Amino acid sequence: MDLQAFRDSIAKSQPPAGLSPALQALWWDAKGDWDKAHERAQLRDDTACMRVHAYLHRKEGDQSNAEYWYRRCDAVPSTLTLDAEWQEVALELLRQS
Repeated sequence: MDLQAFRDSIAKSQPPAGLSPALQALWWDAKGDWDKAHERAQLRDDTACMRVHAYLHRKEGDQSNAEYWYRRCDAVPSTLTLDAEWQEVALELLRQS
Protein backbone atom coordinates (compact mmCIF):
# COMPACT_ATOMS: atom_id res chain seq x y z
CA MET A 1 0.00 0.00 0.00
CA ASP A 2 1.32 3.47 -0.79
CA LEU A 3 0.75 6.65 1.20
CA GLN A 4 -2.10 7.88 -1.02
CA ALA A 5 -4.01 4.61 -0.69
CA PHE A 6 -3.43 4.71 3.08
CA ARG A 7 -4.74 8.29 3.25
CA ASP A 8 -7.72 7.40 1.05
CA SER A 9 -8.61 4.51 3.36
CA ILE A 10 -9.15 6.97 6.21
CA ALA A 11 -12.55 7.81 4.67
CA LYS A 12 -13.72 4.29 5.54
CA SER A 13 -15.08 3.22 8.91
CA GLN A 14 -12.37 0.64 9.67
CA PRO A 15 -8.68 0.37 8.78
CA PRO A 16 -7.72 -1.89 5.89
CA ALA A 17 -7.16 -5.54 6.79
CA GLY A 18 -3.60 -6.57 7.42
CA LEU A 19 -2.23 -3.30 8.76
CA SER A 20 0.31 -3.58 11.55
CA PRO A 21 -0.71 -2.20 14.95
CA ALA A 22 1.58 0.81 14.36
CA LEU A 23 -0.13 1.64 11.05
CA GLN A 24 -3.53 1.06 12.65
CA ALA A 25 -2.54 3.59 15.31
CA LEU A 26 -1.65 6.18 12.67
CA TRP A 27 -4.89 5.40 10.84
CA TRP A 28 -7.00 5.96 13.97
CA ASP A 29 -5.05 9.12 14.75
CA ALA A 30 -5.87 10.45 11.28
CA LYS A 31 -9.53 9.66 11.99
CA GLY A 32 -9.30 11.88 15.07
CA ASP A 33 -9.50 9.06 17.62
CA TRP A 34 -6.38 9.60 19.74
CA ASP A 35 -7.50 7.10 22.38
CA LYS A 36 -7.96 4.27 19.89
CA ALA A 37 -4.66 5.21 18.25
CA HIS A 38 -2.91 5.09 21.62
CA GLU A 39 -4.51 1.74 22.39
CA ARG A 40 -3.16 0.30 19.11
CA ALA A 41 0.32 1.75 19.69
CA GLN A 42 0.46 -0.12 23.01
CA LEU A 43 -0.34 -3.52 21.47
CA ARG A 44 3.32 -4.31 20.77
CA ASP A 45 6.59 -3.36 22.33
CA ASP A 46 8.39 -3.10 19.00
CA THR A 47 10.23 -0.18 17.41
CA ALA A 48 7.35 0.72 15.09
CA CYS A 49 4.77 0.96 17.87
CA MET A 50 7.18 2.81 20.16
CA ARG A 51 7.83 5.34 17.37
CA VAL A 52 4.11 5.94 16.86
CA HIS A 53 3.67 6.09 20.64
CA ALA A 54 6.24 8.90 20.77
CA TYR A 55 4.41 10.82 18.04
CA LEU A 56 1.06 10.39 19.81
CA HIS A 57 2.36 11.75 23.12
CA ARG A 58 4.00 14.65 21.30
CA LYS A 59 0.65 15.38 19.65
CA GLU A 60 -1.05 15.14 23.03
CA GLY A 61 1.36 17.79 24.34
CA ASP A 62 3.10 15.46 26.79
CA GLN A 63 6.66 16.18 25.65
CA SER A 64 8.43 14.34 28.48
CA ASN A 65 6.45 11.17 27.78
CA ALA A 66 7.08 11.58 24.05
CA GLU A 67 10.82 11.91 24.69
CA TYR A 68 10.74 8.71 26.75
CA TRP A 69 9.24 6.83 23.77
CA TYR A 70 11.65 8.43 21.28
CA ARG A 71 14.52 7.17 23.47
CA ARG A 72 13.00 3.68 23.71
CA CYS A 73 12.95 3.34 19.93
CA ASP A 74 16.34 5.05 19.52
CA ALA A 75 14.88 7.99 17.55
CA VAL A 76 15.74 11.65 17.76
CA PRO A 77 12.71 13.65 18.97
CA SER A 78 10.98 15.14 15.96
CA THR A 79 10.97 18.88 15.32
CA LEU A 80 8.70 18.54 12.29
CA THR A 81 5.12 19.74 12.32
CA LEU A 82 2.79 17.05 13.60
CA ASP A 83 1.38 16.53 10.09
CA ALA A 84 4.87 16.14 8.64
CA GLU A 85 5.88 13.72 11.38
CA TRP A 86 2.72 11.66 10.80
CA GLN A 87 3.56 11.46 7.10
CA GLU A 88 7.22 10.62 7.74
CA VAL A 89 6.32 7.77 10.10
CA ALA A 90 3.53 6.50 7.83
CA LEU A 91 5.87 6.41 4.82
CA GLU A 92 8.52 4.56 6.78
CA LEU A 93 6.08 1.97 8.11
CA LEU A 94 4.38 1.49 4.74
CA ARG A 95 7.79 0.83 3.13
CA GLN A 96 8.49 -1.80 5.78
CA SER A 97 5.15 -3.57 5.36
